[in-house]
Amino acid sequence: MRVLQINAVNKISSTGRTCLEMSEWLNRSGHECVTAFSKGISVNPEREFRIGSAKDVKLHGLFSRLSGKQGYFSFGATKELLKFADAYEPDAVILRNLHGNYINLPMLLKYLADKDIPTVAVLHDCWFFTGKCCHYTVDGCYRWQENCGNCPSLKKYNVSWFFDRTPEMLADKKRLFGAIKHLGVVAVSDWLKGEAEKAPVFENAEVITRIYNWIDTETFRPLYDAELKKELGLDGKKTILFAAAGWSMNLGLKTALEISEKLEGDERMLLVGNLPEDIKTNGRVICLPTTDSVEKLVKLYSLADVFVQPSLEQTFGKVIAEAESCGTPAVCFKSTANPELVGNGCGASVEAGDIDAMLSEIRKILADGKEKYSENCRNFVKANFEMDTNLKEYMKLLQKLCEEKNNG
Repeated sequence: MRVLQINAVNKISSTGRTCLEMSEWLNRSGHECVTAFSKGISVNPEREFRIGSAKDVKLHGLFSRLSGKQGYFSFGATKELLKFADAYEPDAVILRNLHGNYINLPMLLKYLADKDIPTVAVLHDCWFFTGKCCHYTVDGCYRWQENCGNCPSLKKYNVSWFFDRTPEMLADKKRLFGAIKHLGVVAVSDWLKGEAEKAPVFENAEVITRIYNWIDTETFRPLYDAELKKELGLDGKKTILFAAAGWSMNLGLKTALEISEKLEGDERMLLVGNLPEDIKTNGRVICLPTTDSVEKLVKLYSLADVFVQPSLEQTFGKVIAEAESCGTPAVCFKSTANPELVGNGCGASVEAGDIDAMLSEIRKILADGKEKYSENCRNFVKANFEMDTNLKEYMKLLQKLCEEKNNG
């Protein structure tokens, strides 16, 4: 089978690593896979197609803010991608994150419908089935179940300076996805699958299923580095790890900072990820910038005594599973997909926003000792997020869609 997957990034961040791992797995398994992406690191140029340029992304972002519509520009970059797709002739296409100001969504979806290419839309967030939002639960907005409008997130992610175009964009997604004859939808958690099943955008989909993101448990494994812990000033300290690609107050930073003010004695917070410039932390917090080094991530997960996910909105929360794969228990809020990532004996989930309860569970794990949880953590990850197993589920879905096309 010949597969084309399209994503905003390659190799970097969680979805970029997912793209690379899927491509390598498919090519090892006797299939062909090419990844088309806008940003990231080239690993195998013969199996990659870079979409557009940095200048095009900036222009797309500007036009998006001015017009209130995202995914409607990058005409030239999308035309080149479709020209490449014509030459490659994929049997199936996998769509991942398309909201990085790099692709023209109507052009792409119309092409897939016109060519009758079996298509899998992977929901790494909620953008595919809303007018513009990647998340909506904190705002309590569920207008996407009927018609968007009066968007409470207009000035948040995918910022619009002037206009609310969410009704038009939602209507376009309904029409464009609805025209794809053989559409499969993959949600990366049970919570997200339940949301997708309510979405009018996917009412014509042949399949809506859940396939968890996977973890390479050979890479993400306990790898304790005593020198790194000493270098970070954490030797002999109880280390509480918070990690994200980037932090903002509405993505859990407020919770992390509130917990940091309550730390005592030898408790220390290791805060990994880029922070806003105006944020100040106290002496119990060690800050590290975002890293794309998988080896360093593994060592950071491994040296921590407990991992904390402070976000209220997660469709999977891969960092929790990565930490657990390294033998580190986790604490999260009982919101969206978060609790699915913490198995029995792997940590705890607490009521959304209850910081005192979160700190109490953190301290319970610190008192118990990480070793009490590590084996359970590894076993839970292997049972639910094993790479080969979950990639085979994707393969079954792709084959099913292709067979239905051929039999149709």
